[in-house]
Amino acid sequence: MAASNTRFLVTAAALAFAGLGLSACGGGSDERLRTDMAAARTTAIGVNSYLWRASLETLSFMPLTQADSSGGVLITDWYVNPDTPNERVKVSVSILDQDLRADALRVAATRQTMQGGQWMDAPVAAATVQRLEDIILTKARELRRSTVI
Repeated sequence: MAASNTRFLVTAAALAFAGLGLSACGGGSDERLRTDMAAARTTAIGVNSYLWRASLETLSFMPLTQADSSGGVLITDWYVNPDTPNERVKVSVSILDQDLRADALRVAATRQTMQGGQWMDAPVAAATVQRLEDIILTKARELRRSTVI
């Protein structure tokens, strides 16, 4: 009787161990998903590192007045395109979350035009701000893909 109980316990333990090993093989996509999600989160800075790097790269042609990686805020100084010297633009980027998501990014732009020797506020096309957000998000996803794969 004791021998059959021992044999039963050994068999049950072996099956449980084999089942755990097989479940690890079949659950690879869950593990990969967890790894991908962890990689898309923040590292040593306070916001999503991919969004932060992509924002810096996208705005690298503009002079920065503020770059706060803890708070996720980038603010540029006025930028004058040499092709349109009577117009200048200032951009601010806020990264609102640690996850790489479209709603974790907010871009705002201010535009001024030279009129009568003074800079006057002018409207910014919504498509311009949307295009900046799209560029940043695309770069962030590319950075993530190159890191995770």
